[in-house]
Amino acid sequence: MGCDTKKTESKPEPVEDYTSFADDFTFMSEYTDMIELTDPTGQGKIAVSAALQGRVMTSSAAGSEGRSYGWINRELFASRDTLEHINVFGGEERFWLGPEGGQYSIFFEKGTEFSLDNWYTPRLIDVEPFEIKKNTPNSVSFTKKAALTNYSDFSFELEIERKVEILSAHTISAELGVDIEMDIKSVAYRTTNTLSNIGDKDWQKETGLLSIWLLGMYNASSSTTIIIPFYPGSEEILGKPVTDDYFGKVPSERLIVKDSVLYFSGDATYRSKIGLSPSRAKDILGSYDSENSVLTIVKYNKPAGVSNYVNSLWELQEQPYKGDVVNSYNDGPPAPGEKQLGQFYELETSSPALALKVGEKSTHTQLTCHFEGDEKSLNKIAQQLLGVSIEEIVNIF
Repeated sequence: MGCDTKKTESKPEPVEDYTSFADDFTFMSEYTDMIELTDPTGQGKIAVSAALQGRVMTSSAAGSEGRSYGWINRELFASRDTLEHINVFGGEERFWLGPEGGQYSIFFEKGTEFSLDNWYTPRLIDVEPFEIKKNTPNSVSFTKKAALTNYSDFSFELEIERKVEILSAHTISAELGVDIEMDIKSVAYRTTNTLSNIGDKDWQKETGLLSIWLLGMYNASSSTTIIIPFYPGSEEILGKPVTDDYFGKVPSERLIVKDSVLYFSGDATYRSKIGLSPSRAKDILGSYDSENSVLTIVKYNKPAGVSNYVNSLWELQEQPYKGDVVNSYNDGPPAPGEKQLGQFYELETSSPALALKVGEKSTHTQLTCHFEGDEKSLNKIAQQLLGVSIEEIVNIF
């Protein structure tokens, strides 16, 4: 077959380099049963795992071939192994319980030193499956009954109920109070997480309380910035705006604190973590990946006037109920030359410390939204919800 040797020069089409939702869903399905929820358009999709505590593993705003937003630890899945201290399978919203450290910790046994060698994630929130209660095309509900004993030797008998539902674009607009332009691709899901005291003893501060803790692991890029608005005011009244020394003080070039908003680098190159107290935290936080034009918003229910949140510091604590409401983590090498866990950052929220009497229950809800598309359209959403423009976010570091 002949061909014309004269070629017309043309600009090559850009090649998008990302893992698709279908790629991640198919991969995980080789190792465990996966549940797919889809919005009315068929474009918004989320992947949920019952075997991993009803975890939302990933999502897409553009159908099966769209970008997969959740970070998946493929190496751990492929190993088919179960590790001793923690199994970090990834996923963009996992159900956990706090506190992690302190005299009421559920990660350390009574009398042990607060060191990594003695730290064990309770199997309940690590490798045990939740039972599917109900499954529809756009929602799935789970339940789990269990017992946990804390560092102070108090035993909790509890029941967890968790519902995951994908939302329509109309519902997203109504929930957030924003208009979503036609050129914006979006996906959002709400989780409703309820903890019940099904034992015969009241849960009291003197013997330790639990909290519902939701953690999301998202794919990072070199240009991801975490944005957290907070209540302004004097440190004497409200305390410091942010705790920035979990793993050593975060360098100033990676954390910029303004009067009522902070910016934290989520580039997955420097291991660091921050947290906000109940007097500072609002009920919303987010991130922006300028390389891929993805705006992520997390909104949760934060009860007014509540100040008791569990403290997860690894020490015997003077103030065990002065913990954070909101946290963010950026992965990176633990030390120079050491291997890091992965290319991800985290957005986290917690319920108050739950002093539940026998038979009582409490619920923590979280809404996670991803918007992908034109920066001008995303700018309107960022300004309305986070109080800052895309331009400010992009130029902050």
